[in-house]
Amino acid sequence: MLKKIGWLFLGGIAVFVLMFHLGPLVALAISLAILYYAVKKFFKADSAFGKIVWALIGLAALMASVSNVPALIAIVAAYVLYVVYKKWNEPKEVVQVVDDPFVHFEKQWAELQKHY
Repeated sequence: MLKKIGWLFLGGIAVFVLMFHLGPLVALAISLAILYYAVKKFFKADSAFGKIVWALIGLAALMASVSNVPALIAIVAAYVLYVVYKKWNEPKEVVQVVDDPFVHFEKQWAELQKHY
């Protein structure tokens, strides 16, 4: 029971941290999407001017992505929330005691055969 309370507390903290850093996380996603698009366009560009423009756009997007340190905290919080969810829904080990009267049937049958 105490373990569940600890997981609940850790999950609650992770949710608040994730919600607090949601803005930088969205900004990181947008800057990474722009960087991806700029790299694709850079390799497809035929002229030197086009390559320079896309390289500058990609460099600006890379700098925006790298400067988003709070988004990394949000990613860590999301991972912690995932781990808490997995631990919370972990199946409990159930030990069943089988009281089967036929467990030692062969042995008992052999003993009865000796007497008759």
